[in-house]
Amino acid sequence: MILANGQQGHLMCKWCFKHGDGGKWYNNARLYSDELADEYNAREYLEEQWKHMETLFIRKILGFNSIGLGYKMQMPIIGRIIRWKVENQIHSESPRRNPVRADGHFGQVIPLEDAQHIMGNLAAEPIIKNYCVCRWMQRGVKDAVCINFGQLSGVIEKHVRYIPDNVKYKLDREEAIAALEEQNKRGYVATVWFQPVPYISAICSCETPECGGLRLRNDFNLETVYKAEYVIDVSRDNCQGCKACIRMCQFNALRYLPSIQKVVVDLDKCFGCGVCRHACKHDALQLVPKESVPGMAGRF
Repeated sequence: MILANGQQGHLMCKWCFKHGDGGKWYNNARLYSDELADEYNAREYLEEQWKHMETLFIRKILGFNSIGLGYKMQMPIIGRIIRWKVENQIHSESPRRNPVRADGHFGQVIPLEDAQHIMGNLAAEPIIKNYCVCRWMQRGVKDAVCINFGQLSGVIEKHVRYIPDNVKYKLDREEAIAALEEQNKRGYVATVWFQPVPYISAICSCETPECGGLRLRNDFNLETVYKAEYVIDVSRDNCQGCKACIRMCQFNALRYLPSIQKVVVDLDKCFGCGVCRHACKHDALQLVPKESVPGMAGRF
């Protein structure tokens, strides 16, 4: 993964050192606190962002419409300028960042275990679940799979169009943990989000191609969503070649190799979400830290 500045996929490492003391940035308890949110005027940012959240899917970049963006980004000069501009917006920590444009709003894929740790120990209360804006805007489906917490919860409650009908939407920690597990088993990918960086206020259960963040990453290689700190490892001894895991993977990272009658993983495509594990009845899949796999350390 080559970034616009020519570096080899180390931006996520930057956030871990800057906001996570060299560890996983999302394990830093301070990033969930009201004190940090107030320091960065997060409530004001979130209120403005969520008033206009649906417009994220039709926004223009440097005057260019998002339709046909892939073609424009392949143009030698214009494409590099667009990529530079977008990446700076995505990762902006400027006090003047634009909430309507979602400056400073990006995330990372995490396995179920890390998502549940966040909900059980780190996320600020109150905790709510609300309709996924991406699914609603992309295909008109109201699916209450986004879990928001801290100051974002109070902001979203003001916008009733995001609140599920006839469903308990205010959750305690145990209910949030159970909801994440249910959604993960359905094949949804857990992602944790800066909103805005460095404040953490959401865990979404994403699906491609509906997820706006994953779509920008997969279609245009924009760093809206980083890969996880892990990759999947397939046990040659345990794999029975049933192919059930292949159907579960949203990223086409698993394939069946007829010559050995086993499933193999393409590490370059693997996002490390671990969702495929739910499909395996033979305990053949496990997540391993990237730094333990040759050539994968620092590749996000």
